[in-house]
Amino acid sequence: MLTNKISCWFFLIPFLKEMLNSDLTVALVQTDLYWKDRTANLAMLEEKIMNLDQKVDLVILPEMFSTGFTMDAAEVAEPMNFTTTKWMRQMAAQTQAVITGSLVIKEEGKFYNRLLWVSPDGTVNKYDKRHLFRMADEDAHYSMGTQREVFPLKGWKIFPQICYDLRFPVWSRNTVEDDELEYDLIFYVASWPSPRIGVWDILLQARAVENLSYAIGVNRIGKDGNAIPYSGHSAVYNFKGETLVYSDDEENVLFATLDHKALIEYREKFPAWKDADAFKLKG
Repeated sequence: MLTNKISCWFFLIPFLKEMLNSDLTVALVQTDLYWKDRTANLAMLEEKIMNLDQKVDLVILPEMFSTGFTMDAAEVAEPMNFTTTKWMRQMAAQTQAVITGSLVIKEEGKFYNRLLWVSPDGTVNKYDKRHLFRMADEDAHYSMGTQREVFPLKGWKIFPQICYDLRFPVWSRNTVEDDELEYDLIFYVASWPSPRIGVWDILLQARAVENLSYAIGVNRIGKDGNAIPYSGHSAVYNFKGETLVYSDDEENVLFATLDHKALIEYREKFPAWKDADAFKLKG
């Protein structure tokens, strides 16, 4: 009996290694949004998602993709498992890809800028935006998230963030647990305005380099209902800070395939993470 069990494990080893070293194909949806019009946005995004010209594992939508970045939380909010959550479940099931992006959620009398991570099997995970953009009074309308989240996908560990979180490297820090880095990919969904787009470019690249991980940013384009302009610059950077894909101010879907084996080999060859300063986040 023991011999049979050992034989089974040896049979599984190549399969497990393949899973751990599998590539991850990602679609970044860079688009304009209809102002506070959930029906129009979901219809527009559904058309884009269903017309993807290649198979992907993960589809990333911008911040507040169903309404645009608005402080009218009470007007546009919906509860969990309502219209947009159901739509995301449908998209995930039909594409067999994880669908993610943030929207306005009302829960227990509070409003959250909440990222949903919706898997093809219907499972829904969430991350609530930690850093609320006080210059737009976001902190006066929404409640702050308190939990870091890491989501697994195809052997990858994926760390979600939302827009203004990008400015805070401690929150984004790839910490070490059990002699392993916490995540392999960090991504940001955003409504990052054109006047500060240079900062977006710099910080996205920096997050990749300092955390020895892939970094993705998905930003919207166009003007919102407050006449604030957005210019995209959605991008994927590898663990060296090299640009894999990038888009300027145009409506499109970007594709990138991330190489997990190359990431692990680079971390072994250049293990700067082993010299990082230890710390614990509070609250």
